[in-house]
Amino acid sequence: MADGDRTAEEEPAIVHLGDGRVVSVGLLTPADAAELGAAIENADPETLYRRFCGPPPRVTPKLLRRLTELDYERRYALVARAPDGHGVAVARYEATADPGVADVAVVVDPAWRRAGLATALVRMLAEAAVTHGFTTFTATYLADNVPVGELLDEAGGRRVIAHGIGEAVVALDP
Repeated sequence: MADGDRTAEEEPAIVHLGDGRVVSVGLLTPADAAELGAAIENADPETLYRRFCGPPPRVTPKLLRRLTELDYERRYALVARAPDGHGVAVARYEATADPGVADVAVVVDPAWRRAGLATALVRMLAEAAVTHGFTTFTATYLADNVPVGELLDEAGGRRVIAHGIGEAVVALDP
């Protein structure tokens, strides 16, 4: 959607996690660029390696524009915030060259994992994706990333693992 066509989907949603914590979830915007850049630069190496399936990209203004300047239809991202306003997770989808297919990715701060946050974010992404005409999510991940494999299994994904890389396809339920 264009900036002038904002809808209620932009209002932050409150998500109650399985461990009793609460986050607000809203659209990622260019205003989040500095915090996102700092999060990438300061994240633990394992998180970065798992998120990017290898070394992370160098944080540049161009990268931050790419990650935060979105059309909210074909390129869509959510940020989850702790009660103090600090970002604790980002989830995004991006259209592929295949009609109706979007690649999905999620990163969650280690202190906020295993509480259902990634699952909630993927569900919210799926709702938005279906609204925008997508029927399928794809994901690429390191095969030894057990939590991602479990999340994909929970979503009913078909997974293929080869050479240490997992590829998954998840049909979105309208």
